[in-house]
Amino acid sequence: MSYLPPTVWAFPHCPTARAAIDWNVLLKDFDWLRVLKDCPQDPIYHAEGDVLTHTQMVCEALIALPGWHALSESDRSVLFAATLLHDVAKPQTTQLDSDGRLTAKGHGHQGAKMARRILWDMETPFYHREAIVNLIQYGSLPLWFWDKPNPQQSVIKASQMVCCEWISLLAEADVRGRQCYDQQTLLDSVGFFREFCQEQGCLDRPKPFASDHSRFMYFQKEHPSPDYDAFDDTCFDVILMSGLPGAGKDSWIREFRSDWPVISLDGLRSHMKIRPDAPQGKVVNQGKMMAREYARKQQSFVWNATNISQQLRSGLVNLVTSYRAKVHLVYLEAPWPELVRRNRSRTNPVPQKVLDKLRNRLEVPIPIEAHTVEWINSP
Repeated sequence: MSYLPPTVWAFPHCPTARAAIDWNVLLKDFDWLRVLKDCPQDPIYHAEGDVLTHTQMVCEALIALPGWHALSESDRSVLFAATLLHDVAKPQTTQLDSDGRLTAKGHGHQGAKMARRILWDMETPFYHREAIVNLIQYGSLPLWFWDKPNPQQSVIKASQMVCCEWISLLAEADVRGRQCYDQQTLLDSVGFFREFCQEQGCLDRPKPFASDHSRFMYFQKEHPSPDYDAFDDTCFDVILMSGLPGAGKDSWIREFRSDWPVISLDGLRSHMKIRPDAPQGKVVNQGKMMAREYARKQQSFVWNATNISQQLRSGLVNLVTSYRAKVHLVYLEAPWPELVRRNRSRTNPVPQKVLDKLRNRLEVPIPIEAHTVEWINSP
């Protein structure tokens, strides 16, 4: 099965299956690529040199892999873009540790966020963009998954977001595109990862679950087996909206849930006369108090707010599921220029600096966060 819609998409200057990479054009067009040349790496793990040299070697290794050639044009573009961007955050995260060694802790997580902004500005289609983001986020998983507290859950979680076979291809290219003493050990780890994902039934597709509720319980309540068919005792529904200001959350509610009670943080903020750039603790606490009142009555409702971080959404999900709610996450998005235009036309626009900050912090909801997760892109 494909993780992407059938529409064909090509990343700019992605080589065809029989062409070479045009590095002169790539370096001319992408400033975020050029700056990698000025970022050094630890010679023990990257004797090849700076991050740009490593990135070029990884990309060349990728397009030499038979697995990359076997993919469709769009899938090859997704993997090539992820490879080109996989270390994009190293200039921001590289530092000397206490032993005088160069480290870049957190560069995968930060790189995923940077890649989202870069690709959003390039008007990359949503599903292709998020596949690239998740490849960067999970690109090193094959090298360390067995050290995770729950390796099985780690690979099954990754499979819900992006194809684990693609992750393994990126990881293999990453290893082949470096000079290090433990290269063969790392390649063995990638092979083990492929075999383990195959055994779990999630190498080329998301791990299937008996129901949405079973999947939710496996990740949220840590049931020991992904094959567990959890009893569904939910008794009302909660919709958590998510998206930047101007994404269309209010319009969606008016069209699809106009008869449901709505807890709107914008509405509470206006009623309480609290500015969007002021501390929001009182607004959120008032919203949670209202949510508990609906939940005690087992009354379905909508929580309408930006909800841009997984940590924030998780707190709300935990609150309502403690009352046996079934949670539906609805994420809306629009092109960045359109979001800016819509925000400016609002009666109470969010300050531009706040909007920029929100985009930088955005974490798009992933399928394991709720019983259902819906992504909606408006023009």
